[in-house]
Amino acid sequence: MSTQTPDDQAGRSPVRFDTKIAVLLRDDLETWQRLNVTAFLVSGLGTEAPEVIGEPYADADGTPYLPMFRQPVLVFEGSKEVLTAAHGKALQRALPRSVFTSDLFATGHDADNRAAVRAVAAAGLDLVGLAVYGPRNAVDKVLKGARMHA
Repeated sequence: MSTQTPDDQAGRSPVRFDTKIAVLLRDDLETWQRLNVTAFLVSGLGTEAPEVIGEPYADADGTPYLPMFRQPVLVFEGSKEVLTAAHGKALQRALPRSVFTSDLFATGHDADNRAAVRAVAAAGLDLVGLAVYGPRNAVDKVLKGARMHA
């Protein structure tokens, strides 16, 4: 948790969060796949770590909008090997995480997605994406070898 809240800092210096939300994508994905995988991966973080969700939004007319993450989501990319190593580190550190495997591109709904992941042992997952949340330094260690997505 940050020592300064975004509301306290409105209009002033940027807030530095003590935690990090990061997505790591395999570097051989097509653009539509990168977008799709990112959306799926981050969708679960708010249920596992509700503190990542901010307050609901409203426009000047009072029209309500859903809340979003309270901090930035950083997107990284790396090779299959970097992704596999990051997955292992996230498991070792027991950080909240979500995975997207290549098999999920061929499934059509949530039940099939879960069955496809369940059918493969952790070490054998053909990962194309990983989302992770936790203390900044722990997430940085998980992402070692990855580069910011361009």
